[in-house]
Amino acid sequence: MKEITISAKNLWRPSPGQPNSKWLTATKEATAVNSLKPFFTFYGGKWRAAPHYPAPMHGTIVEPFAGSAGYSMRYPDRRVVLVEKDPLVAATWRYLLRVTPAEILALPDIASGQTVDTLGVPEEAQLLIGWWCNKGSAAPKRSPGSNMRKSLAGLTKRDPPSGWWGAAIRERIASQVGRIRHWTLIEGDYDQAPAVEATWFVDPPYQVAGKHYRYSDVDYGRLAQWCGVWPGQVIVCENVGAEWLPFRPWRDIKASEAKHGGKVSREAIWVRGCEQGGDQ
Repeated sequence: MKEITISAKNLWRPSPGQPNSKWLTATKEATAVNSLKPFFTFYGGKWRAAPHYPAPMHGTIVEPFAGSAGYSMRYPDRRVVLVEKDPLVAATWRYLLRVTPAEILALPDIASGQTVDTLGVPEEAQLLIGWWCNKGSAAPKRSPGSNMRKSLAGLTKRDPPSGWWGAAIRERIASQVGRIRHWTLIEGDYDQAPAVEATWFVDPPYQVAGKHYRYSDVDYGRLAQWCGVWPGQVIVCENVGAEWLPFRPWRDIKASEAKHGGKVSREAIWVRGCEQGGDQ
């Protein structure tokens, strides 16, 4: 593990004597107010499902497979540490952590048939725009995908242009980047995560369904060992049928929009250090 120092003033903890159950209830109620909307969508992202997972019991959240950080987006005021192996995803977060609202608002639209490398914007901005050209993809695209093209052409009422790259998305991102200035990014594998007591939201490429990720080669036996030693609260996501931890069926959730994705994902969960105690 990588050692980092976290200032106590950045930690969000229950008040002395406050039962964890009351704190967790208050945390879930506050989530709807504090939550951010996705900066970009990613294959297998958990933004929709995040409110249903156990609420964080620690002031720090670590996502060792960050992706689009759907869980942390629901608790953005916590001290968040993102660990990401995919250079394209890491570069996107690096850009979001430093870009100004004015720079986001100045980014151009992209037309059907146009490619991001013709927009005259930095490479990291091209990545951000590329994610919004084909939502829920495992990699950013160079040009608008078929669903975006249909939307821009007014061929679908169910999927308006405001849900794709354009003014509405720019305004959303610009209004939110100031909320994540305290987040930290580590570009690397999950074992580079900091050795701190935290809520660990572990959402790796799934053992069966994770083949569409650019970096899907995971030693699940080794990852299981790490899940047993990370200090604090550990929440591990998988599909029903995975056996590298004693997962239990959890719930069916709507999957992210993606060419390879289904409409419903049968999710499983394993937790350690949660309020009810013990491994679940």
